[in-house]
Amino acid sequence: MEISLTVNGEEHRLEVDTRATLLDVLRERLDLTGSKKGCDHGQCGACTILIDGMRANSCLALAVAHDGAEIVTVEGLARDGELHPLQAAFIEHDAFQCGYCTPGQICSAVGMLSELDAGWPSAVSPHLGAGRSDLTDEEIRERMSGNICRCGAYMNIVPAIADSAS
Repeated sequence: MEISLTVNGEEHRLEVDTRATLLDVLRERLDLTGSKKGCDHGQCGACTILIDGMRANSCLALAVAHDGAEIVTVEGLARDGELHPLQAAFIEHDAFQCGYCTPGQICSAVGMLSELDAGWPSAVSPHLGAGRSDLTDEEIRERMSGNICRCGAYMNIVPAIADSAS
């Protein structure tokens, strides 16, 4: 089936198998290897990308279901040679060790900060429906709970996100 995707600002028309995931299309067809195949079951978040501004596990997203979508991967966050503020904060805070989860963590953080700004509550938000919550360490941990770091860089990930959001 032919689909059209705008990936990191560039439009692509692709013939894809109806069973192909966005992760496989990005990595194998478009050579965008920033998104990682971790668990391949949507449990680790290493494959997190932004689809129309919303974070998603690309290993669970069928490419044909997102025909016409705008996709942003970690490669598309930097602009004009400048790192995205979250990318810079992850470096400044040494918020990665092996780095395998880092692209998914950063894309997820970009998405979750947008969700926070839009007033979406999390499971730990003190006031549901009362607008934007404060960005506490507890909020960051809850909102990032779908992304797992097996190296144990969690301690530095939270300050990196908090610093970038301030």
